[in-house]
Amino acid sequence: MRTDDFWQLIDRARTGGGEPDAIAARAVALLAARDPEEIVGYAHHQQRVLGASYRVDLWGAAYLINGGASDDGFEYFRGWLMTQGREVFARAVADPDSLAELPQIRSASLSGEEFECADMLAVPWDAYRRATATDLPGERAAAPQPDLNDFWDFDDEEEARRRLPRLAALFVEPPQE
Repeated sequence: MRTDDFWQLIDRARTGGGEPDAIAARAVALLAARDPEEIVGYAHHQQRVLGASYRVDLWGAAYLINGGASDDGFEYFRGWLMTQGREVFARAVADPDSLAELPQIRSASLSGEEFECADMLAVPWDAYRRATATDLPGERAAAPQPDLNDFWDFDDEEEARRRLPRLAALFVEPPQE
């Protein structure tokens, strides 16, 4: 499966609108209608996409937006980010602070809404099982780990303001004068 095919399938799943879990369910249905080899290709491509997005500053953005992000929480955040489509995903990986431009993120700064979609991460496994009544061959590859030397204390408000100024303006209390 090519990169364009991967994102086109997600775009088709997004056309029905709705919540991220509904997008994931449509992606499963669309993918299950394809040949098993294409489903395996989707799984490999998803792992590459998730690997490319395993970045410390994106994790920091998820932490600010969701009021915290464990390892699993960061995975589920990136599942939600996939449901936003290729353009939003790529922009967020290149510049996590760009997420501050999304209307739903701006609203979440007031509502406390969190953004996660574990179901999106399971799309190839669910599609393969639906299509073949067997499990997807191979093991789920572990996402690459970022260099631990690049981590910063996501609770450090000053560092958040320095690294993610637009998101910090939405989610971090202003400094006391």
